[in-house]
Amino acid sequence: MRATGTTATALVIQHGPGGGLDRWTGWLAERGVTAHVVRAHEGVPVPERLEHPALIVLGGGYLPDDDVRAPWLPATRALVRQALAERTPVFGICLGGQMLAQVAGGTVRGEHGTPEFGSTRLSLRPEAADDPLFHGLPAHPPAIENHVDAVTALPPGAHWLVTGEHCPYQGFRIGSSAWGVQFHPETTAERIRGWDPDRLSRHGAPDPEALHILALRDEPAATGTWRTVAHRFAGLVVSAAGTRAGHAPIG
Repeated sequence: MRATGTTATALVIQHGPGGGLDRWTGWLAERGVTAHVVRAHEGVPVPERLEHPALIVLGGGYLPDDDVRAPWLPATRALVRQALAERTPVFGICLGGQMLAQVAGGTVRGEHGTPEFGSTRLSLRPEAADDPLFHGLPAHPPAIENHVDAVTALPPGAHWLVTGEHCPYQGFRIGSSAWGVQFHPETTAERIRGWDPDRLSRHGAPDPEALHILALRDEPAATGTWRTVAHRFAGLVVSAAGTRAGHAPIG
């Protein structure tokens, strides 16, 4: 699919060298959204205020309040709070989803429950049927997981959209424009080959190559599903940008 002209920019907070936006970069661009990536783990300052019409917070090997090891997290949480208050579109992935839940009043626990690695079968809940991003998706989409921490309670009033066998809170929405997911819709099967085999072994998971083979089997279905979600989120971002700027392009 050919990309449209860019009409909006999403601010993206990256927490680690292996935690980039990956295929979502191209999928967002197909619907007119470019990514302004802040590589906070490299010392790039997180903005004090969100001036973009959307915020994406990526995954990383931290808890949402692990401020000693990741001193940029307080500034990132402040952006999430601002986005929620101003109803700016937000998408949080893994750590980003946990942060969204915690900031909005939910709870997150480290090394909680069964660790999940590689392609995992998820289940859409009935509340997903009328969700702007998740409506009409396959009932049991596959997605790549890479976590030992988890959301243990959703914020009051959150819409619980996606669940899983070992981790119940796989996807949720807060209000009308903020989504958090535990899984990685942006990650490809190829990325798994670079995962640390020692870390996987410590948690009783197969080696990267075995996980890669399984994820490769599920990749066609995962690609179609999460590309749709990325496109729908981009549509909301473009709409928000137009509202903020009187329909003038934002770059």
